[in-house]
Amino acid sequence: MQGILTRKVFSGRISLCSQPRCFSQLAQKNASLQENDVTVPKMPPFDYSPPPYNGPTVDEIMAKRQAYLSPSLFHLYKKPLNVVDGKRQYLFDDEGRRYLDGFGGIATVGCGHCHPDVVEAIVNQTKRLQHSTVLYLNSAIAEFAEALASKLPGDLNVVLFTNSGTEANELALMMAKLYTGSHDIISLRNGYHGNAAGTMGATGQSVWKYNVVQSGTHHALNPDPYRGVFGSDGEKYAKDVQDLIEYGTSGNVAAFVSETIQGVGGIVELAPGYLPPVYSSIKKAGGLCIADEVQAGFARTGSHFWSFEAQGVTPDIVTMAKGIGNGIPLGAVVTTPEIAKVLTRRNYFNTFGGNPVCTAAGHAVLRVIEKENLQENAHVVGSYLKDRLTALKNKYEIIGDVRGRGFMLGVELVTDRQQKTPAKAETLHVLDQMKDFLVDAMDYSVSKM
Repeated sequence: MQGILTRKVFSGRISLCSQPRCFSQLAQKNASLQENDVTVPKMPPFDYSPPPYNGPTVDEIMAKRQAYLSPSLFHLYKKPLNVVDGKRQYLFDDEGRRYLDGFGGIATVGCGHCHPDVVEAIVNQTKRLQHSTVLYLNSAIAEFAEALASKLPGDLNVVLFTNSGTEANELALMMAKLYTGSHDIISLRNGYHGNAAGTMGATGQSVWKYNVVQSGTHHALNPDPYRGVFGSDGEKYAKDVQDLIEYGTSGNVAAFVSETIQGVGGIVELAPGYLPPVYSSIKKAGGLCIADEVQAGFARTGSHFWSFEAQGVTPDIVTMAKGIGNGIPLGAVVTTPEIAKVLTRRNYFNTFGGNPVCTAAGHAVLRVIEKENLQENAHVVGSYLKDRLTALKNKYEIIGDVRGRGFMLGVELVTDRQQKTPAKAETLHVLDQMKDFLVDAMDYSVSKM
């Protein structure tokens, strides 16, 4: 397949070990599992082989990482991969071994590695102008903003470029507070919106939250059809948001922010019918509705270009990143002209937001998605994959749930289907067995695809 929108990552809701020793502890448990002979499917032929690698060894790279990079930076697998090349859906290690990349740079490389159209756009723009400032005129940023706005509904046509999804969410939350004059934010338990000072409060997972002031955020019950208290009843979960407004705030809120399919949280698609009543409650409380499309946007879900469309709602602000640039550092906030005016109260500026090389790449990504019909591809292939995974669930008790849509799928492993006990050690075992398909490990119970 070419230009696939897919990833695999092991994640879940239990806890993410923020220290490398946590990985080694689970690895020790994993090592105690009985090793079984497995037949690894053969890779199909591919018309590219990387040049010989003559760089540093894995041990040399590891030594430099430990000496010069943050101690919070962990690596994956018992035997770390040294990835040196990438082409379309494949990555290559220092020995020239080919891996099917289902991780996609954390849901980022949606068009495939080094897609020729994206590379050409980057190279051509770099040759002309690598960077100046958005205070000067440049066609790259204006043309991409126009193309991006055309993908969004209603009056969502003002684009503010950032460098990442965290930065986009920071800006969106600030704009909501300025526009409404309120400060209370409602988000979801298990959600992830970044772990910078501002977005950390909205994130609903303790493993991503440091002990700094995070006031003014209220976390609603997660409308998780598999593990949630109300199953798939979206309206019952929505009532909790109304209760938060009535009992946890002054009655006025700044915003509600959520992913429609939680990425870091384990590919949890919100219960059907959840967002319409929630958006209604938020608007009655004077707040804005923010859709975090950082992971699920840009046709990844197959059924829609933006995941919020599946719930039949139109947000006031949309944040995006990752797939927007196919690996180029780029993010964006898209909102209405009325809401965007709040930034004129002071000077707002972003040195690299809207960089001509980044926006040229982003524009190329939109063209590739359209040209190669990647949304339909995500729907057709993703639906087939989900059906096959569901067949495995019917066969193996260890598979507790198969969920998601398009190329945003999750497989949750459990040791007991009744208790839904996360199969953490078993998941790590599967992870290493599937290394030929480049799988990542985060929370040890959900395989995200």
